[in-house]
Amino acid sequence: MTRFSTTFRAGLLTLLAFLIPLAAIPKAAQAAPFAAFVMDGRTGKQIHAQNADTRLHPASLTKMMTLYMAFTAIERGQVRLDTKFTISTNAANEVPSRLGLRAGQRIELRYLIRAAAIKSANDAATAIGENLAGSEDRFAAQMTGMAKALGMNNTQFRNANGLTQSGHFSTARDMTTLGRRLFYDFPQYYSIFSRRSADAGIATVRSTNRTFLDNYSGADGIKTGYTRAAGFNLTASAQRGSKRIIATVLGGTSTAQRNATMAKLLDMGFGRAPTRVREIKPEPPQYIVSRKSSRKVAEAVKKSAAPAARPASLAAATAAQASVRTESLNSALNAAMAQAASQPPKPQPQQQGNARKGPARLASSARPPARPGGARQVAQGAATDAAVQAAMAETGAAAGAVLTASARPVPSPRREATPRAVAAASTANVVPAAASQTDLTLNSSPKPERRSDTVIISSGGSANGAPEPKPSEKISRASSSGGQAWGVSLGRFKSREQADARLIQVAMQESARLQNALRHVRESSKGYEATLVGLSKVDASATCASLSSQQMRCDVTAP
Repeated sequence: MTRFSTTFRAGLLTLLAFLIPLAAIPKAAQAAPFAAFVMDGRTGKQIHAQNADTRLHPASLTKMMTLYMAFTAIERGQVRLDTKFTISTNAANEVPSRLGLRAGQRIELRYLIRAAAIKSANDAATAIGENLAGSEDRFAAQMTGMAKALGMNNTQFRNANGLTQSGHFSTARDMTTLGRRLFYDFPQYYSIFSRRSADAGIATVRSTNRTFLDNYSGADGIKTGYTRAAGFNLTASAQRGSKRIIATVLGGTSTAQRNATMAKLLDMGFGRAPTRVREIKPEPPQYIVSRKSSRKVAEAVKKSAAPAARPASLAAATAAQASVRTESLNSALNAAMAQAASQPPKPQPQQQGNARKGPARLASSARPPARPGGARQVAQGAATDAAVQAAMAETGAAAGAVLTASARPVPSPRREATPRAVAAASTANVVPAAASQTDLTLNSSPKPERRSDTVIISSGGSANGAPEPKPSEKISRASSSGGQAWGVSLGRFKSREQADARLIQVAMQESARLQNALRHVRESSKGYEATLVGLSKVDASATCASLSSQQMRCDVTAP
């Protein structure tokens, strides 16, 4: 008996000696699965991939798509940068990082964009989604649809901010693709991702990515992300000479390790990418309106607006009136119409919170209608809202609710250097050979020209820009080298003489770009707006960048 007790005690002590060190490992060291992808930004071609198609938690890299959707809505004339969004209780209660929004508060979209892009504020991202689509669930479904349209085939969104949620996933390849689309599709807004700080209306926000931007030569964006489930994530873009490299790291073990790994990946990309290559710009996604889907939704609206259902609809609409804008209903209606047009209806029970399969495109819409002005219109709005939900539930099955199983990925690169060596290596843009087990070579590149920090986030284009599209008509976004339908607004002035004087001053100062532009002064109740029209997208963006660098107001207006 004594021998058994001695043996048991010795075995227990051995087991404890093994388990105690494991319990002492900090949670940050228990890293999420690692993935990386490097792309030549000019062509979209792969340079390096490691677990690039493994579905992982993207964390706040999600906000890249939230911002892409916001920029799309502005370009389509659904909203303006000075449109005021109402903050819901749900958005105000989001966990940090937060801007500090309050329920019921109204704030301009420009400030929400700055907070989401620079500070990675969760409350700002949620507010953008809710106001654009009517609810965060609808916005997440639209985000997933847009992801499919952009070729992000392993991405599914459940929210607008990237907080961990079942069924919310992406890949290193898809996030890199999205970073490239932001650069090419919205050059007039892209520079916001290089800002170190900005005025967000109620507070000045500082960039979560400023350390990497300051320490890596040529870096000009894009977005960081962190949750315990995701690890330390980063999608970065940098330009050196004629080369642009875009890369994504998922599952870093710390900010320093993530930044050092990203520096190695970008250095490798600059070393392997050819100096001269034909640029391949991505094709813009198309937005479609269909007569067939319009009739289907109209019939659903008619049925749901029966007299017996009106009292309940009126009560529901009254409760929701303070937080749901008519623009949101319009956007959700068009999304349902686009989904109904792509495939025959298959009645299925609606699964709450699940993104729906459907066309990978967003529907085009006319200018948002006026705000409801009476009880009858409120009831009709609620009935339409119910019909949209029914149409969306009818048109597609729910996508996978959880991350799919995959082979265990290669472990994250481990560093044997000290924290001081990590910081020194990051600052010098060179990582010691012992820093990672991956086969990444170091390459030097010439110092690039510094990009302007100017952000054209002052005001948006008019909602009266383009005529209402006819049903079944395809509408493509103009490319950066497109037609002469763009313009710039120089702001509003108290008198027509002041507006004319500013137009003449700018026309003489920027004569090389504005020689074919038309000067126009538009009178409104707010003053006299000075505008220059008949420009290409490139010339309009370049003009505003030049004027903004001189502290002169200038806003790009879309056709």
